Amino acid sequence: MDCECDGIGQSNAILFNILSRGGSTPSEPSYKRVPQTCHCEKRRTVCLKTPSETCQVASDVLVKTVHFMKSLPAFQQLPPKDQLSLLQNCWAPLFILGLAQDRVRFEVHDSPAPSMLKRILLNGRETASSDPEQPTLAGAQTLKEVLKKFWSLDLSPKEYAYLKGTVIFNPDVPGLKASLFIEGLQYEAQHALKEVLVPLHPEDRGRFARILLTASSLKTVTPSLITELFFRPVIGQADLLDLLIDMLFSR
Repeated sequence: MDCECDGIGQSNAILFNILSRGGSTPSEPSYKRVPQTCHCEKRRTVCLKTPSETCQVASDVLVKTVHFMKSLPAFQQLPPKDQLSLLQNCWAPLFILGLAQDRVRFEVHDSPAPSMLKRILLNGRETASSDPEQPTLAGAQTLKEVLKKFWSLDLSPKEYAYLKGTVIFNPDVPGLKASLFIEGLQYEAQHALKEVLVPLHPEDRGRFARILLTASSLKTVTPSLITELFFRPVIGQADLLDLLIDMLFSR
């Protein structure tokens, strides 16, 4: 499907042609238009409005997330490679659950766009290597919607704890050595979650299914969005997963 804003930026090409013409003659062919950045709302790149405050809160949530994993005896019993695989697979969903549990709110605004002159000097080539990593407005809105879904459930601390267990112990992660053991742990976490709902919500028989359905939305938010939005301003070019591994296996 064509971009909704293909026509935007055609006026920018006029400036490019004027600056590029130099000593050209009228007989020369028309100049190629500079490729323009898409301005569709869903693809607009964004950043945090209050990065220093929000990044600090997010960092605290991430530390608590890794600490929760380390505090589970069953997790500690797993082979180190399985621990690493589960960490890589579940840190982002667990982090989102942490944001939801702590009722963390955040606001974004448009990232500063490169100036017209910069795009001309680069011949329309922006930093393509970083483009795929930039958080978009659509991604931020998706994360907010996921958080709202969990807030509407108003989960108790016990519900959050057992739900996190079902997320951590995912037997479908490729390459696990103890997949059967992990599958049993996930079943136990789900069973414990179901059991805790009985005294808390005795009349709400559909709550367990709604919680699991809401949990499925965690995968709609990419780890790269979380990394770039909340942690890139803090860690620079460091690899966040490497930092998480150091935190997990530190004593």
